[in-house]
Amino acid sequence: MAQSTSLLLLGLAGRRSLRNLYLARTRITYLSFKHNDTQQRALSNSHSINGEDPILPVLIIGAGPVGLALSILLAKLGVKCAVLEKSKVFSTHPQAHFINNRSMEVFRKMDGLAEEILSSQPPVEFWRKFIYCTSLTGPILGSVDHMQPEDFDHIVSPVSVAHFSQYKLTRLMLKQLKELDFHIRNYEGFGMNDGFISEKQLLMGHECTAINPSNHFITVTASFPGEGKSSEKSIRCQFLVGTDGAASTARKLMGINMKGEKNLQKLISVHFMSQELGQYLINERPGMLFFIFNEKAIGVLVAHNLEQGEFVLQIPFYPPQQRLEDFSSEMHKIIYDLVGKELADIKVIDIKPWVMHAEVAEKFLSCGNRIILAGDAAHRFPPAGGFGMNTGIQDAHNIAWKLALVSKGIAPASFLSTYEAERKQIATFNTILSVQNFKAAMRVPAALGLDPTIANAVHQALNNTVGSILPSGVQKTILDGIFSIGRAQLSDIVLNPNNPLGSARLARLREIFEEGQSLQLQFPAEDLGFRYLKGALVSNGDNLLHEPEAPTGRRRDFVPSADPGSRLPHINVRPFSNPPSKETFSTLDLVSAEKVEFLLIIAPVDSSYHLALAAFQVAEDCKVPLKVCVMWPGETIAGANRSKAALLPWENFVDVLEVKRPPNSSSWWGVCKMTDRGAILVRPDEHIAWRTKSELAGDATTEMRKVFHTILGSQCQMMTP
Repeated sequence: MAQSTSLLLLGLAGRRSLRNLYLARTRITYLSFKHNDTQQRALSNSHSINGEDPILPVLIIGAGPVGLALSILLAKLGVKCAVLEKSKVFSTHPQAHFINNRSMEVFRKMDGLAEEILSSQPPVEFWRKFIYCTSLTGPILGSVDHMQPEDFDHIVSPVSVAHFSQYKLTRLMLKQLKELDFHIRNYEGFGMNDGFISEKQLLMGHECTAINPSNHFITVTASFPGEGKSSEKSIRCQFLVGTDGAASTARKLMGINMKGEKNLQKLISVHFMSQELGQYLINERPGMLFFIFNEKAIGVLVAHNLEQGEFVLQIPFYPPQQRLEDFSSEMHKIIYDLVGKELADIKVIDIKPWVMHAEVAEKFLSCGNRIILAGDAAHRFPPAGGFGMNTGIQDAHNIAWKLALVSKGIAPASFLSTYEAERKQIATFNTILSVQNFKAAMRVPAALGLDPTIANAVHQALNNTVGSILPSGVQKTILDGIFSIGRAQLSDIVLNPNNPLGSARLARLREIFEEGQSLQLQFPAEDLGFRYLKGALVSNGDNLLHEPEAPTGRRRDFVPSADPGSRLPHINVRPFSNPPSKETFSTLDLVSAEKVEFLLIIAPVDSSYHLALAAFQVAEDCKVPLKVCVMWPGETIAGANRSKAALLPWENFVDVLEVKRPPNSSSWWGVCKMTDRGAILVRPDEHIAWRTKSELAGDATTEMRKVFHTILGSQCQMMTP
């Protein structure tokens, strides 16, 4: 999160749980089918053409959090993949740090990753606030607590948000990959004769330099350091996923443009350590972000971990008048001006520039859906609200199961078009929301008398008009003068409650904080409540007429929904068994992380059992793995064997009981705003593909055939029952 001269705002494995063990040992038989369409090649195993090197099903370009998440998800679903990363080593610059609710739910599917993040992050009390001050040791202008009690009660989600630096997340994901038998190979010693790049490899120091699609496969040329010169290797794959960041090589090689606002702000990011500062802030004013305004300096300090004394300082940057080396030589003084006192243990680790954009790729798919963009390669947001990495993680979650269906021959390659239909809608919405949140952040400096547009206008004039002919020293003097005039508004003389002007400005600042008009951290309604309006789903008929509520940049509560395209509502359930089980788990855990499988949720009523039988038969015809969940009311004490008799000969089902909820709480079907004669079909990514609010009026087999045909396309033919 950032601003011009006046402000810079920075947005910001363990063992399987008992709940998954229970689901694994219930009466579940995974339906596995061989595809009978000879024109659709199943990709679950690498294959070769004319005796040449085999073709890798999926190649991922970029080993950031999005690429690593996708490789984990694909590996767990049995899809062979490999990853290329152009960097020789993984960065230790903290970068993104806020993980929202939906991403944490995705991480719960990765063998304890969410639990490990929560146990490794700093205590919530150390990062729940944004603090606005004149210096870290000076007067506090205001603070905002972004956590509410419902954020931790697990009523709407089985997991909470987290504050965890990106490089630490990367380390945990790499550990997960190793547990999945991935091999992380360094560029050293990798020669031309090493043979086919097989599945479950992450190749460091390998830069994609060319992409050449053909009728049967994609050839990727990767460059890597050799003995005294670079060497190249050709890799053939069926699908290529570009997760290689904001400057994506994959996107550029395919000629895909970005649309939106470029160069919103140039910034310098300073990663430094100071245990002394961390302990001071723990004792005096713990927080996540510190917005500092004084006559000498303005910046935002991100406290990645107060206990470890790890920080990132964000400072506005105006090249070419300002040079990176100038900041490097003055960094200790800048930190002193912002802290307000000397620190004996400052260790500056690195200083790097970056540029803030608000753009979405014109398309997320290319070459007949075989080249796919995800994460920052597909969208670039201001880091206001932490949407960047989180949106990318959810991109990976969306495309993984679709690639798995195509790779297993269950769906045609055209099915992947639903990825762009769904995720581009969300990326566009999140771009608007993050820009609005960024603008909300500007209200604070504006209240203090700072106008960021002035410095931006002067900088633009110096670079693009008559000012550009002035000597560089004169240009720098002009720019520094503008900065000094702006920062003078922050002097004790002006910003003083005894000064009528200062008093009015401070009153306006209090109003901004009290009314929630400043920068927001959490967006529950958008985080958990985003809904796909078209794609791999069956619309309710009027869904396409209702656009998402316009973003406001302010926190709105999440309201669970069972509308098609929505994420499945969460409640706690327990196995309905004899003897009764005390173990509980989330409805989200009913969706398997280990295989591509649709889930049909019904109540234990005759008409719903009939629907489930029809769904099983159609799913077998369409070669779609399906599991049925029978949701029993929490007060039920008998009938555990009824489903077995009603669903014979099918065995892929589970009976669960609603866990008793607080008084006046809705039942499962009440939460879903449905009757218990309804049914919900859930996709492998936990989003709802279809639902009927009440008992079907027509033939169940015909209806289910239409449903699967609509979701998957022509692969599931609408045959006569």
